[in-house]
Amino acid sequence: MKLLLDTHILLWAAGQPEKLSESARTLLTTAENVLFFSAASIWEIVIKRGLGREDFKVDPRRLRKMLIVHGYTELPVTTEHAFAIETLPLLHKDPFDRLLLAQARTEGMLLLTVDPSVSQYQESVLAV
Repeated sequence: MKLLLDTHILLWAAGQPEKLSESARTLLTTAENVLFFSAASIWEIVIKRGLGREDFKVDPRRLRKMLIVHGYTELPVTTEHAFAIETLPLLHKDPFDRLLLAQARTEGMLLLTVDPSVSQYQESVLAV
């Protein structure tokens, strides 16, 4: 299964695995699953870190490097992903979450999330 991690799950997997649910940990450690992170998540971290958000203190360059070292695949943002946002109902207004969902749908992945607002979309979303 191809899994795209939302930004919070990505941060928790990298630095606070105790915050992950048991089902999330199982999905992240199942060898058959292919794990992806989005350039949009790194962008979100850079922005929110710059704003001084306590939950975004991680060094984004180091995070990216360690994700790649640990076998995660980086998913760039493409114009097709941007176009796919247009087809999403406006159930949730966060632009980063909407882009991640559009990426998951476009690429045939499941977006792994803990966000109940994102979970409203159901299609291409796996709530943990």
